Amino acid sequence: MTTTQERPAAEVGNPRRRKEDARLITGRTRWTDNVVLPGMLQLAMVRSPFAHARITGIGTEAARSSSGVVAVLTGADLAEEQGGLPSAWTATPEQKAPAHPSIAVDMVNFAGEIVAVVVARSAAEANDAADLVDVDYEELPAALELKAAAADEVLAHPELGTNVSARFTFDSAEAGTGGDVDAAIAAARDGGIVIEREYRQQRLIPAFMEPRSIVADPTGEQLTVWSSTQVPHFVKIFIALVLGIPEHKIRVIAPDVGGGFGGKLQFTPEEVLTVIAARRTGKPCKYTETRSESLQAAHHGRDQWQKLTLAADRDGTVRGLKVELLANMGAYLGLVSAGIPLLGAFMYNGIYKFPSYRLICTNVFTNKTWTDAYRGAGRPEATFAVERLMDELAAEVGVDPLEIRERNWIKHEEFPFTTVSGMHYDSGNYEAATAKAKDLFGYEDLRAEQQKRRESGDPVQLGIGISTYTEMCGLAPSRWLGSMGYVGGGWEHASIRMLPTGKVEVITGTSPHGQGHETAWSQIVADRLGVPFEDVEVLHGDTQVSARGLDTYGSRSLAIGGMAVLAAADKVIEKAKPIAAQLLEANADDLEYSGGRFGVRGTEAGMSLAELAFAVFQGHKLDGGAERSLDADATLEPDDFSFPHGTHLCAAEVDTETGAVTIRSYVSVDDVGNVVNPVIVEGQVHGGVAQGIAQALYEEAVHDESGTLVTGSFDSYLVPAPPDLPSFVTARTETPATTNQLGVKGVGEAGTIASTPAVVNAVVDAVRHLGVSDVEMPCTPYRVWKALQEGAKS
Repeated sequence: MTTTQERPAAEVGNPRRRKEDARLITGRTRWTDNVVLPGMLQLAMVRSPFAHARITGIGTEAARSSSGVVAVLTGADLAEEQGGLPSAWTATPEQKAPAHPSIAVDMVNFAGEIVAVVVARSAAEANDAADLVDVDYEELPAALELKAAAADEVLAHPELGTNVSARFTFDSAEAGTGGDVDAAIAAARDGGIVIEREYRQQRLIPAFMEPRSIVADPTGEQLTVWSSTQVPHFVKIFIALVLGIPEHKIRVIAPDVGGGFGGKLQFTPEEVLTVIAARRTGKPCKYTETRSESLQAAHHGRDQWQKLTLAADRDGTVRGLKVELLANMGAYLGLVSAGIPLLGAFMYNGIYKFPSYRLICTNVFTNKTWTDAYRGAGRPEATFAVERLMDELAAEVGVDPLEIRERNWIKHEEFPFTTVSGMHYDSGNYEAATAKAKDLFGYEDLRAEQQKRRESGDPVQLGIGISTYTEMCGLAPSRWLGSMGYVGGGWEHASIRMLPTGKVEVITGTSPHGQGHETAWSQIVADRLGVPFEDVEVLHGDTQVSARGLDTYGSRSLAIGGMAVLAAADKVIEKAKPIAAQLLEANADDLEYSGGRFGVRGTEAGMSLAELAFAVFQGHKLDGGAERSLDADATLEPDDFSFPHGTHLCAAEVDTETGAVTIRSYVSVDDVGNVVNPVIVEGQVHGGVAQGIAQALYEEAVHDESGTLVTGSFDSYLVPAPPDLPSFVTARTETPATTNQLGVKGVGEAGTIASTPAVVNAVVDAVRHLGVSDVEMPCTPYRVWKALQEGAKS
């Protein structure tokens, strides 16, 4: 057997460089589009230019006779075979939804919907032939504007008789978690404060680094599918259910995946059509979308109108919150579309002790690309609303925005705390995070500078934005998800294989796309099993290797997937203990395990886990009843969500003559519980903050009056580049979670959730004294300038 090298005293908390980065940044990895198979054919999609139209004819003759073309498939060709794309979340039992075909048969319902598929010997030939497909349309009125669609002015799907898919209500009085919000508002109108605001959450596009790509190989005993997806286990199940292929005859592989942000939490039309093309031709088939196709037809995010009413006493103590929400589903329900606003429904109260609360959420169909999960998924929208309202309340009371927050937030000694929405916050310390952020930010000095600029009439005004946030992540107990109408569960699976040489293979049901699972999981296992970090290999993303799993989204990976890995490691130790006792000729109760070694209490006798693994492999000295394996599996069901929190502070300069916004400094102090790898945490926070700033200042999916996406390239859909962003100052406080062994909380979405309101609050704060109380996102120079002109008139 080989010997293992020495390992550090502790891996958890060690700022290890990520294992996976070496191959990712040197080109030694393989993305789906790099997969090349013998005889492989290429696909091109023909997409509708209309948002709503009837297909009256499709001419395919010219395309079929084009060079290299093997097949041209239309909706009529596949009507009996394609099935319907699934929706896994039912917001209410009365939910309405149209059938969702992968390829349109006789109607198109958004610009970008697939109407034909060309299969050819090369991508160039497929794309050339796609231009020759001649589709005749009868254009129909389209439901495009969300409020008009909610009023059924034009029906996106006339057969449904309405654009309203579902209406979900949560009322604290009915739920028994709080009082009557109408009574609280009425009381506030008589001597207190009532603040009514309406906010727009613009439509965003998950601009992941790697466009979606699919390869399907039907030539073996199994159908093998490679996909750039966050959810290989989901894709396997839905290929089986939608296309009727026996599940055990399907293998799905998610190789290294270049980002997702929720945009690859989907079972896509392109996956279905690539599999169908492969089965029909009997050859491997590949489809890789262009960036324009990605922006147009991969699902979008956000797109909500929020009408909010906050009731408070004259001193700013909150008494009630009412939320009326319109959520744009787009043309269809995607995999979890209907549940996205529901996730936010339980977080509008944020970190504050609201005594009463009601939310009415209306999910609405329009003739636009469907919406679904996007980083934060419902919680950024909720956090934005309550953090904007707290600034408005502070302005009304006439106190500093941080002071109004502190008057209303849950104090650290009050944890665990059950909120007005029924969430059980297990731990937190908002005071500590805020104090640290203020110190790093230089809060008082910046307030003093702000006052001087106001007094001098400086054309460039300074604003200070605050976001004291929390979120629910680590989706979550299966029973709770079931009660909310979600088909799936919240558990996660992991396996550990002890190899004869003492090395370790970890098989995880989570499927990373940039989060650093290979590194963090190796650190967890190295500590628990007492083996060197380098001796741990993490395998993922292949349903043949990792047969069970629920994949990666919603900041669930560490708090659930990592805990499943830890549980499997514990099982390895328990499984090894009686075998070690036999080999050491000792009583199992007298054994101690520490640092990768079993020792007999009170003696020098002992053996390492590596030695034990080789002895088990040999089997020479084991009695007949001992299993010749130390491998272990664990399926972990979470006790509850995890609730990270923090304070983000933004200083922004606003040029009152041009409306230009410049972020001068940004400080985030996040509490994500105990930290496995500080480098990974800092990277997640940096990326999340950048994404939230992007919503505040830059990104917006815009459609013209006919429903065509006019921001269909990175020339017009403004993703910030490094020069557009400040240097972030990041720090942490650590309040361990009480719901898992390591005390960890989610981190992947925290920065995105916190940063958007911090930035918008800074912009408004800079010009509030000039009559501006809101700027619609993104806060472009024109919108800021326009708000200033309107403020000057008021």
